[in-house]
Amino acid sequence: MDERSRKSWAKPSGQAHILVVDDEPAARLSLAELLSLEGYEVTPAAGGEEVVTLLTEKGQRFDLAVVDLKMPGMDGLQVVEALRQYSPDTVVIMLTAHGTLETAVQAMRQGAHDYLLKPANVNEILSSVAAGLEKYRRMQRRRELLSLMERTLSALATVERGHALKEEEAMEIAAEAERFLQSRDILVDRQKHLVTRQGKPIDLTPTEFDLLVTLMSRPDQVMTPQELVQAVQGYEADVWEARSIIRVHIRRLRQKLEPDPAHPSYIVTVRGAGYMFSSSP
Repeated sequence: MDERSRKSWAKPSGQAHILVVDDEPAARLSLAELLSLEGYEVTPAAGGEEVVTLLTEKGQRFDLAVVDLKMPGMDGLQVVEALRQYSPDTVVIMLTAHGTLETAVQAMRQGAHDYLLKPANVNEILSSVAAGLEKYRRMQRRRELLSLMERTLSALATVERGHALKEEEAMEIAAEAERFLQSRDILVDRQKHLVTRQGKPIDLTPTEFDLLVTLMSRPDQVMTPQELVQAVQGYEADVWEARSIIRVHIRRLRQKLEPDPAHPSYIVTVRGAGYMFSSSP
């Protein structure tokens, strides 16, 4: 594994669980150590049979798996099949030697997220892992949203049939609906303090997060700097102090959120009045 020119790659919130499968002890331990140093929880496995044991007898599930393609006994493709059966959400990255690219393409057709040539560069590995975990997080978020939609539709159908919801059920559904804010291509998870744009995570400070939530909660409505300071910081400020405080946070938020911060389309300035979140481009 080539460790030259190592870069730092952003990781999603929470400790991801990664499976490393390689029959070569040096390669397996080196990769496991690299990923552990990046803050991931890593489970190494020496072959496909050990993976099956982890999945079936120990009931382990993984966010992502890095699997060597050519191994004795169960090869990488068979490991992918086992993961699809017992841990279907696991994102798979294949490691392959130069002579097995055709098989690597076959693995991609079976649903592998990516393949890397051995010996892999550290930056390539970390970049692929970060992208794979982002894909995993998007799948989980999509599932949560679909589940929320199904529950909401079911509740509406119940009400339409004239059956009252139990108080605890109504409260639970209301809480789930309150959890997410979505406008255009921006999705906010209030519970986990996560923000994504076009499915990609945006790293915000707590103040920036609260500012975005405040504006998105009142789309297309102008809020004065004083109102924003009160909502976000929790105290009253005079006009000049509020303008100074909010201007800094708005600028930083735009730098992270807007495709072109110089010409913002999400957080719009209304001259002489304040700021608003625009629900349309």
